[in-house]
Amino acid sequence: MKIVASSLLSTFRQLRAQTAKLAKPGPSIVSPTWLQQQQRLHHCRSNMTVPTRISFTQDFFFRQLFDTESSTYSYLLADANSGEAVIIDPVLEQAKRDAQLVKDLGFTLKYAINTHMHADHITGSGWLKQLLPGCQSVIAAASGAKADIHLKEGEQVEFGRHRIDALATPGHTNGCMTYVVREQGCVFTGDTLLIRGCGRTDFQEGSSQSLYENVHSKIFTLPENFRIYPAHDYKGQLESSVWEEKQYNPRLTKSLEVFINIMDNLNLPYPKKIDASLPANRECGVYDIPKDN
Repeated sequence: MKIVASSLLSTFRQLRAQTAKLAKPGPSIVSPTWLQQQQRLHHCRSNMTVPTRISFTQDFFFRQLFDTESSTYSYLLADANSGEAVIIDPVLEQAKRDAQLVKDLGFTLKYAINTHMHADHITGSGWLKQLLPGCQSVIAAASGAKADIHLKEGEQVEFGRHRIDALATPGHTNGCMTYVVREQGCVFTGDTLLIRGCGRTDFQEGSSQSLYENVHSKIFTLPENFRIYPAHDYKGQLESSVWEEKQYNPRLTKSLEVFINIMDNLNLPYPKKIDASLPANRECGVYDIPKDN
């Protein structure tokens, strides 16, 4: 019996040793370089937290409007308590729609504001002045366009208790303005800063260097959770943020030298409506309401 027990114990020990060898991990099939890359990627992602967006106050009305032909965004903003409203970058063909919306909501349109003198559509400012008496047109003094009010850097436009700060951001044109509603975290960038892009700089006294420097010094220095609302988008995107564009804008995240080279080689076609739009927009758009409307 002792011999059998000893034999069984020896066999058990041999099996346990073989099992331990089989269970011992062999060389990793994943290279250290790949692991290091994944660890770095995870670390970067964990440190790229999307900022919490600012909620609109209850008395701030916001409506984003769209013109399909020119892919232009217009923005109706209002003080819900006083009823005073402004519209940013209105389009001529949509002026009747916009005026009706203002009436339906019981607002009083105080200002029709343009971010710059547009080349791809005629502004609706002049027509809105006719449709909604009391409305005044607003544009940058540097634009050279006619308007009731000409803004300069640091000046403000007020509607109800809300106010818009004007930032001069020439580059796309020499008269571009960016409008900021700080309490609501809204930035209306016109064609200066688009979602994952920017406006062209090859006409209307544009300057790639000026655009780059103004975006970096005046827009990218705003709080990162401020929303970006451009004048155009051609891919159906509605908004971005200062943080997003600082991270992902394929042009403006580059160095100034690379950015200028990109802009110099876009080879974009001549704007289809520029020959009609610029002369009209120098006069604040169309003042006489078209007979077919």
